[in-house]
Amino acid sequence: MTKAAQADYRHKKQSGGAGQFGEVHMIIEPYEEGSPAPSMFKINGKELKVNVRGTDEHKLPWGGKLVFCNCIVGGSIDARFHPAILKGIMEKMEEGPLTGSYARDIRVFIYDGKMHPVDSNEISFKLAGRHAFSDAFKKAGAKILEPIYDVEVLVPSDRMGDVMSDLQGRRALIMGMSSEKGFEKIVAKVPLKEMNKYSTSLSSLTQGRAMFTMKFADYEKVPGEIQDELLAAYEAEQDEE
Repeated sequence: MTKAAQADYRHKKQSGGAGQFGEVHMIIEPYEEGSPAPSMFKINGKELKVNVRGTDEHKLPWGGKLVFCNCIVGGSIDARFHPAILKGIMEKMEEGPLTGSYARDIRVFIYDGKMHPVDSNEISFKLAGRHAFSDAFKKAGAKILEPIYDVEVLVPSDRMGDVMSDLQGRRALIMGMSSEKGFEKIVAKVPLKEMNKYSTSLSSLTQGRAMFTMKFADYEKVPGEIQDELLAAYEAEQDEE
């Protein structure tokens, strides 16, 4: 996510006896470790105040965090339904609201909602939380992250140019070069996606005289045109299903 967004959702279902009813209003924002929770948001020219009454941090199995802030005043949503709202949000984060990729590092503020004395239950608030989060996420300028790897290549000097050109074609960011043990060493950061079949390519370029190592470094935003391609491919896949 790159900006704060707001959404609300009412889940209402009537089928014979007791029905289902739950309404959730939320704000979501990007979360950075140690950042204080704001008390005021300006979203689409509208100011929204929140009063954080309680905060829970949840480490996500796939990395990053979800920070859940209770800002309910006046009992508009009973505390017993908060775990259901949280569950709905986390299910949607795991499922992937954009391209099926996990969502991470998000702070959620639940600041209003409505209950029904008979029809409100956990499933109602789980679904309301899930849909409200999904709607907000789509407005939050979401960017896809990709894994970036630190790559070191030891290459004979006479093949240096070919290997450098190949790396740059793989969206590599060259971090440095040096000489080591009769070889030239290239240090670069390369998206994992671009390292597909790199071993074969490197062997071909150097007649098997080069070697490389790689280890995970971090996640970074993918370029805009690649994100557009991923979104289009995901939407096509969903249509087929």
